Amino acid sequence: MPDLDDMDTTTSTAPAGMPAAPGWPATAGSPATATLGVANCFLVVDDHEAALTFYRDVLGCTVTKDVTMGEFRWLSVATPTQPELEITMQSVGMCPGCSEEDRQAVDTLLAKGLMNPLVFRCDDVDALFEHVRAAGGEVLQEPMDQFYGVRDCAFRDPAGNMLRFNQALPTKE
Repeated sequence: MPDLDDMDTTTSTAPAGMPAAPGWPATAGSPATATLGVANCFLVVDDHEAALTFYRDVLGCTVTKDVTMGEFRWLSVATPTQPELEITMQSVGMCPGCSEEDRQAVDTLLAKGLMNPLVFRCDDVDALFEHVRAAGGEVLQEPMDQFYGVRDCAFRDPAGNMLRFNQALPTKE
């Protein structure tokens, strides 16, 4: 496993006296961005009820929004440790400007499990793995230590989205 202790994890900004890249600030931490946070992340699902059952009943998420307008359904859940960050499930092809061809392409990617994964953190990835597997979760990867400092596992949700769950590995002394 590579040693990550010497890795530079600071925010990149332009060096003192050097211009920033076009369109980017010279330094981080502007007062305008001091309260910036992520409010929602989105998953595409083909069955909101199956998704609701999985995220609420298996993963323990709380429903924060569940509204419909015609064929569109906006279903959001949040984890117990981050109630302010909503995971919003949207229907396949229900976005502005989405053509039938686009919908079919997204549906194909979803069926193949090729959409971007959602990564969760937890305190005990092995216990979480056993819980999700016992609930019928589709296993993609059993828990294993990764070279980048986490122990993780992977599942597919009922729609085919890849979900990764990790916990930090103990740091080297």
